[in-house]
Amino acid sequence: MNSTPKWDDYRLALAIDEAGSLSGAARRLGVNHATVFRRLEALESRLGSRCFERHAGGYTPTPTGETLATTARRMRLATADAERALMRGDTALTGTLRITTTDALLACVLVPALTEFRRAHPGVVIETTTSAALHNLTRREADVALRPTFHPPETLIGREQGRICQSVYVSRTRLSPEGGGGESIPWVAPDASMGYRSLERWMRASGVDRRTGFHADSTLGMASAVEAGLGQGVLPDYLAEGRRGLVRLGGAIDELETPLWLLTHPDIRRSASVSALFEALSARRFALGFKTGAAAATESMQRPADG
Repeated sequence: MNSTPKWDDYRLALAIDEAGSLSGAARRLGVNHATVFRRLEALESRLGSRCFERHAGGYTPTPTGETLATTARRMRLATADAERALMRGDTALTGTLRITTTDALLACVLVPALTEFRRAHPGVVIETTTSAALHNLTRREADVALRPTFHPPETLIGREQGRICQSVYVSRTRLSPEGGGGESIPWVAPDASMGYRSLERWMRASGVDRRTGFHADSTLGMASAVEAGLGQGVLPDYLAEGRRGLVRLGGAIDELETPLWLLTHPDIRRSASVSALFEALSARRFALGFKTGAAAATESMQRPADG
């Protein structure tokens, strides 16, 4: 090699390797496609070696690129280990706490709880991220996760906050004489990108999937669509019961009841800010309308998710 790679070079190689394309790497790095292209060309020029082979399916690493990407992964894990060690030794309620959850849980559960938490601990800066996927707490993509899951990853430690019950809801306008009966009401369903397999299976088994007239890629989107009268749909009770425009049809669907877990990495569980957040959310769990689960007061390592 003609030049020693810099930290940004390792990050570039890792982003291209993991994304498999320049556009994907650009999204990961928060820059545009042209910037990634120029940086890759400059890196290869300095090293005097090609880092990636270009082909129709994307970019694959050469031995040089693989070395850079592998080294970057080790550096990322080492950095995460160091951050957790520093956080573990932190006894002050200051710093940044990053939480990953779903859009509905953020709006209905976390925001009210975090409002109180911030009043009590103004030195802690809260960051939140919402997506269908569980962010990697091992790589410090987030510090704490609040997620509905039957199988929390075995690398995390946490506490079950209760169980989320779900029922079929419809807009009050649909129940008016002009709205027609239940059989004439179409259904609101999750978009495939949500990965909401349990609800998709329930709708197929119930034979209502063929009557879907609207898809949404988030739980909040589904709730808004149902309330607007676009159709009936299955929604979490904690979300729907607070909406005056919705009416529940029947009881909770037993097969869709899901445990809600508060999770973190064991290395930072006893840090001051994480401990305070756990206690604040756990103190509110019985007031959130969730069904109490058998493991609601336990804290333990869990087996990995099986999909």
